[in-house]
Amino acid sequence: MQVQDKVLILHGWGGSDAPHWQAELASEIAKNYGTVSFPLLDNCHFPSKNRWLKQVKQILDDFKPDTVVCHSLANNLWLWLCQEADMREIKRLFMVSLPSLVTQEKTIKTFFPCPLPKNIYAKEVHIIVSDNDPWVKRQEAKEIASHYDATFTTIANAGHINTDSGYGKWKLIENLVLGTSNAKI
Repeated sequence: MQVQDKVLILHGWGGSDAPHWQAELASEIAKNYGTVSFPLLDNCHFPSKNRWLKQVKQILDDFKPDTVVCHSLANNLWLWLCQEADMREIKRLFMVSLPSLVTQEKTIKTFFPCPLPKNIYAKEVHIIVSDNDPWVKRQEAKEIASHYDATFTTIANAGHINTDSGYGKWKLIENLVLGTSNAKI
């Protein structure tokens, strides 16, 4: 990441407040004089795809990020955004703990089923999942990564890669996003 790069961090269902790794990442970017936007999306505990699409489209237009970091449901939101005609390409997209495209959960049902867009609107795509994520099978995530020629990383026994599975401060994602020398996938 170059200092002038802008990083947009999008949380999933329920938000990602501290000590979640996304909150820690936002803090780390700011501490390194980076430009970061980490908005709380509308009604995060009972999200609506259409409301989130409208809100994030406005954020994308105003903030114009170079890098986007998605966790959980934000990944599906990104895929829906890529169906829009006026999407602009970003440099890097990090998709962490992407839920299954056919998730069946009443509270978030407006997001599913989620089609794979033709274009992901990112020059580089990095998909990071756990081998025991309850929201997606590793094979489905790997097929999505292959579809977009994305780098694919599996972390052992990391659950949904959130606070509940021990992911507060997370050096791997910090190194990848900040572009530090020990950022190895």
